Amino acid sequence: MTTPRTEQSFAVLRTIAEVAGLTLDGAEPIRLAENDLWRLKDVVVRIARAGQEAAAAREVAVARWLAQHNIPAVRPMSWDQPVHAGGRAATFWELLPPHRHGTEADLAPLLRQMHELPTPSFSIGRLQPFVRIAERLAAANSVSDDDRQWLLDRLSELQQQWSNLPAGRPHCVIHGDAWGGNCAVTDQTAHLMDFERTSLGPPEWDLTSAAVAFETFGTISAERYTAYCAAYGYDVRNWAGYPTLRGIRELRLVTFALQIAEHDADALEQAHYRLECLRGLRGLRPWRWQAVGL
Repeated sequence: MTTPRTEQSFAVLRTIAEVAGLTLDGAEPIRLAENDLWRLKDVVVRIARAGQEAAAAREVAVARWLAQHNIPAVRPMSWDQPVHAGGRAATFWELLPPHRHGTEADLAPLLRQMHELPTPSFSIGRLQPFVRIAERLAAANSVSDDDRQWLLDRLSELQQQWSNLPAGRPHCVIHGDAWGGNCAVTDQTAHLMDFERTSLGPPEWDLTSAAVAFETFGTISAERYTAYCAAYGYDVRNWAGYPTLRGIRELRLVTFALQIAEHDADALEQAHYRLECLRGLRGLRPWRWQAVGL
């Protein structure tokens, strides 16, 4: 079904395709969220948000670096990229053969391999866990002034906790957005995907994603979470800094839902429900949050 969001994204895709010399025959949206992903025959086009040109270039560099270290991951097309058009940056990726989303057990060994790699020779920056949270809150029209202030106070509290995290595992190259949707499994192997958030930081940040899926979303069972920890070799919940990382991720997920609700009425109820959970109005975890966005 065509929506205003799809039409808007397709207009940007058309401009990018013209610059890159690609045809739009059979173009299909894969996912339209913070970044827009489209399939064009055997190429996947990833359209970054406005102002994310450097991040798009870094994604390509990271993927090529992973290839040098034989880490299974999606591979960028060999031509020069990103391509800039219409105020957006686009990158182009090889289309994987038929595949499914990865499970936590598929993802864990890939994360362990990535965390063991040496620091790359090019700059990938440091993890910025609070990026865009304040901006999302400022732009949200579907939140009351009282809720907005509560969220801003929570942001300040977590920023203070982040600056005083207890010692943990050595910092390393982290994926940055390590959930099952960023792992694709073909008949032969599992592949990492989406390196927008790849940076140097605490590996616990990656591991917290599955813990939140278990504790907050309730989308993975205790057995699956135990298998994930066994596959990686560590349970992040045993680290004293875990509640802070969980809190940051939960706040990010609330503000993301508020952002999506600006142009998707179906996300509004979920955004308000997530906020009520954080404010202690919906009992204890797991809160069974539902996904938002296409």
